[in-house]
Amino acid sequence: MTSSDSNKIRTLIVDDEELARDRMQALLELQPDVEIAGICSDGISALETIEKLQPDLVFLDVQMPGMDGFEVVENLDDQTTPDIVFVTAHDGHAIRAFEIHALDFLLKPFDQTRFEKTLDRARTRIQGAKSSAIDSHLVSLLEELREERKYQERLIVKSSGRVFFVRTEEIDWVEASGNYVKVHTKADAHLLRESMKNMEAKLDPKIFVRIHRSAIVNIDRIKELEPWFHGEYIVIMRDGTRLTASRVFSDRLSALIA
Repeated sequence: MTSSDSNKIRTLIVDDEELARDRMQALLELQPDVEIAGICSDGISALETIEKLQPDLVFLDVQMPGMDGFEVVENLDDQTTPDIVFVTAHDGHAIRAFEIHALDFLLKPFDQTRFEKTLDRARTRIQGAKSSAIDSHLVSLLEELREERKYQERLIVKSSGRVFFVRTEEIDWVEASGNYVKVHTKADAHLLRESMKNMEAKLDPKIFVRIHRSAIVNIDRIKELEPWFHGEYIVIMRDGTRLTASRVFSDRLSALIA
C-alpha cells in the first residue's frame, strides 16, 4: 500500500454468489476512499483472510455453505474484529433485529443508493472511536438471529451464461443427480451443483419433506399417497410424477397423515 492509500478503508468482500461479489466490487471501485483488500467466496477463506489482512470493513454474506457469516464472526479474534456489514436475503424479524441494534445490513437485491447509504454508515463508525472488542450490540444481534434464521426464499441457478432466480415456493420436488440436484418446477427443471443434504438444509421443513435419499418434495404439491410394501409409500405429485418414499423417511409422511 502506498502512502496515499494509508487513509483508505481497506475492505473485504465475502459472498458465495459470483454475481453478488461482482456487484459489490463494481460499486466499491467507484468509491475513492475505499481499497478492496480481498474477495472471498466462502466463510473459511474469509476467516483466514480477515486474520491475515485485518481489513477495516467486511461485507459479509450471511448464508454460505460450510461456514456461514455468523460463524465467521464467532470465530474471529475479538481484538481485531473489523466492522461488519451483513449481506442477507433475510427479511422480517431478522431485519428488525438489525435495525434495533443499529447495525448495518444489505438486503439482497440492493441498489446503488442503498449500498452507498450502508457504506456511509460504515465510514462514520470507522472514522469514530472504535472498540477493540466485539460490539455488545453485535453479540446481541447474533444471538437473536440464530433464533430467527429463515430458510432460503429463492435459489440462484446459473446455466449457459445466464442467471435464473427460482423462488423456493415454486419448487415441486428435488432429485439427486450425481454431484448435482435437479430442481423441478411447474415450468422447468434446473441443475444445481449441490448435495441433497445441503439442499434439504436450505428448504423450510414446514413446506418440504425428504421422502428418499434422492428426493425432496413440496408438501403442497403432493396429490396422493399410496401405501406400498414394508412401510413404504408411492408419492403421487399433482403433475402425475410418481416417487417412492423409502421406509427410512416414511415416518415424516406418516406424521403428515396424522
